[in-house]
Amino acid sequence: MFYLVGLGLFDEKDISLKGLECLKNADKIYAEFFTSHLFGSNFDKIEELIGKEIEVLVRNEVEEEHKFIEEAKGYNVALITGGDPLIATTHSDFLVQCAKKGIEYEVIHGSSILSSAPAISGLQGYKFGKVTTIPFPDYNFYPKSPYTAIEENLKSNLHTLVLLDIQAHNNRYMTVNQGLEYLMNIKDSLDYDGLIDYDSLAVGIARVGSSDVVVKAGLISNLIEYDFGGPLHCIIIPADLHIVEAEYLVEIAGANPNILDDV
Repeated sequence: MFYLVGLGLFDEKDISLKGLECLKNADKIYAEFFTSHLFGSNFDKIEELIGKEIEVLVRNEVEEEHKFIEEAKGYNVALITGGDPLIATTHSDFLVQCAKKGIEYEVIHGSSILSSAPAISGLQGYKFGKVTTIPFPDYNFYPKSPYTAIEENLKSNLHTLVLLDIQAHNNRYMTVNQGLEYLMNIKDSLDYDGLIDYDSLAVGIARVGSSDVVVKAGLISNLIEYDFGGPLHCIIIPADLHIVEAEYLVEIAGANPNILDDV
């Protein structure tokens, strides 16, 4: 049997009771954290909670070798990951492999940034459009697609959840500040007037699921300088606001009350 188990957003306490029971009964447990990361926990805490050792896999072992799939032919094998395990397309491919090889499988879901960030922002979930991700730029690599994705959502009057790059193997986690700077660099390179500029409203979010979560709304020009603290971070670019959304951003996220004048 192959089990795909999501640990949730922040620490070992986010795992569901169903997930905990599964891991305690598994013969072997593997983990990958290059698609997500639990900053409020460590392997010692997770191993103490479940009473078993965990083997941490590097990226190529997850994406190429798939030894945990072969072992699931004769053992109960679990692969754990932060967040919800099926958000990453790599993980859904494991279920396809199991189906082709006649291996039984079960998915145990965890809380996901895709639902938790919009929820904690106070913006209505059904008003979100396409999710986009800002990558760390590299030599000859500075895609404009995150900016254009936000523009397309705004044209349809939809909010945008912007995920920020994670390079766990290099201990690099993009901040709200870096993400906003990236978007403004794209804006400055356009040969037309973009829909997002320094005077646009944005929401910066840090450490969703923790006791010190930060949700800060303001103009991009102000948020670029704001200290959001440690990772993980994400950004939301709102479209037109409903009065309930605007009041939340003012009272909870510290937005300027003048945004209420526009709703």
